[in-house]
Amino acid sequence: MNSLEWRVTASLAAIYAVRMLGLFMILPVFALYAETLPDSTPWLAGLAIGIYGLTQAIFQIPLGILSDKIGRKPVIIGGLLVFALGSAVAALAHSMWVIVLGRAIQGMGAVAAPTMALAADLIREEHRVRTMGMIGLTIGVSFMLGMIIGPLVNQFGGVPSIFWLTLLLALSGIALVVFAIPNPARTLQHRDAGIMKDYLGKALANVALLRMNVGVFILHLVMTANFLVLPTIFEQELGLPSSEHWKVYLPVFLGSFLLSIPLIIMAEKQHKIRPLLLMATVLLIVAELAMAAGHANATWLFVAFLLFFIGFNFLEAVQPSLVAKYSAVNTKGTAMGIFSSSQFLGIFAGGSLGGMVNHEWGVTGVFVLSAAIAGVWLLVALKLPPPTFYTSRIVKLDPLLFSDKQRLHDALLAVPGVKEVAVAADECIAYLKVDKASLDQSALDAFSSPSA
Repeated sequence: MNSLEWRVTASLAAIYAVRMLGLFMILPVFALYAETLPDSTPWLAGLAIGIYGLTQAIFQIPLGILSDKIGRKPVIIGGLLVFALGSAVAALAHSMWVIVLGRAIQGMGAVAAPTMALAADLIREEHRVRTMGMIGLTIGVSFMLGMIIGPLVNQFGGVPSIFWLTLLLALSGIALVVFAIPNPARTLQHRDAGIMKDYLGKALANVALLRMNVGVFILHLVMTANFLVLPTIFEQELGLPSSEHWKVYLPVFLGSFLLSIPLIIMAEKQHKIRPLLLMATVLLIVAELAMAAGHANATWLFVAFLLFFIGFNFLEAVQPSLVAKYSAVNTKGTAMGIFSSSQFLGIFAGGSLGGMVNHEWGVTGVFVLSAAIAGVWLLVALKLPPPTFYTSRIVKLDPLLFSDKQRLHDALLAVPGVKEVAVAADECIAYLKVDKASLDQSALDAFSSPSA
């Protein structure tokens, strides 16, 4: 990639991270803060955390489609302004219901889809997959940073200071959009990165993709429910002040990250993604049951917490990969949009349902419920079909070839190693799935544009 593409990638990744930090920084501290408010209940605390996910899920696909019509930058800037407004409302609140309102407004600034589409507008085809991967990595990085930074910021200024920080991050994102990111020459619908309303039906009719949507919904439901009770356990049962919770989070996140990497590599390189996915789901169930049985014991809880995040990190990494494998080549972007919306709906369900269960049955009930729901995902995942391990490719084509699109499609599909083809005449490119081991690269190169 050239210097401009690196700058665009870094800037868009930073913008993408803003919305994730808005969720993750309050997760490890909000449950304790909520107890200080006069109208707080466990259910309201869960709702305040989860409603961000609900409004994200509602607005994400519509805003992605809107950006195709009026442009990426206006939608992204507008979304970040809405996010900043919600942050201010939550920061100034002295009531749980006002915080719920602020969190709902924050979630309305759902800029993920237009951000990915803007990246596709500005990055050359041959580098687009790398850019999308780097932007996607910000989810994991934002999670780890948010869980560590949140308690530290809270120590100096309380939860309101976290909301003020997210407001500043949103304004910084707007500055990046205005000053660091160029205007695209053209705004196009991209099958690999954008949400296309004509393909929503096809993506929703794919049973394997529906199973993956259930999987990410449950994964984030369980994670959110856990963090409704873990900060309270650390402080009230283990005697660990909130300012020191990062001493638990940091080794757990780093350790689980390092331990999950070999599993992720094995899943892809040795084509064992499905059995390892089932194993990671079992690990989640075991971890939840262990936390239910021994959350009052520091060592027991730490080990169970570590096991949970080994499974969580693995699933967080391989589930999007499976979505790409199960989706048709021309519905990948739309399928990822639905998948992301399911993730945020899971956050909402985890917050609201976890809050109710915590109120009725306490922290043990939350962990038992989480284990049961993870068991549902295990049953769903058992029926996942074996995935194909093809590689996504985007090829810039000679415009002269588009005089007969069907003939071009058939000719590309006849190239040894090419398994799926979607031709986009407006972009003069082809979206492919290829078997790298059998691909005839020279035959594929014959279709390339002379300027590619």
